[in-house]
Amino acid sequence: MTGATSGGVKALLRIEGVCVLLATAMAYSKFGLGWKTFAIFFFTPDISFLGYLAGPAIGAISYNTAHSYAGAVLALVAGVWLSNPLVVGTGLIWCAHLGFDRALGYGLKYSAGFGFTHLGLIGRAREDA
Repeated sequence: MTGATSGGVKALLRIEGVCVLLATAMAYSKFGLGWKTFAIFFFTPDISFLGYLAGPAIGAISYNTAHSYAGAVLALVAGVWLSNPLVVGTGLIWCAHLGFDRALGYGLKYSAGFGFTHLGLIGRAREDA
């Protein structure tokens, strides 16, 4: 596997994840739909794990689609542009989830398997290395 970050760059990316989580949680407290809604939908992007039932390549595509900032930020921008609080809340929860994952070291996946991420090896892949 190539392309994994390490050292100070990896630490900086994890710190950025914490910053995104905190910033979106603060914004959600002002513009969100209530903390119960936040809690219910916080782990919704993880439904993308089901893609791994079709194999690691499909799983990586599924996971990366749901765990890329592109869709989350587009939802947030669309919600602001359309003045739609539901879509704004969706974008904020989605961004918060992504920040949380990045802070924990869960990066975007390579097709080699779930444990191979742009932030380095995780889980069994790390134990086996």
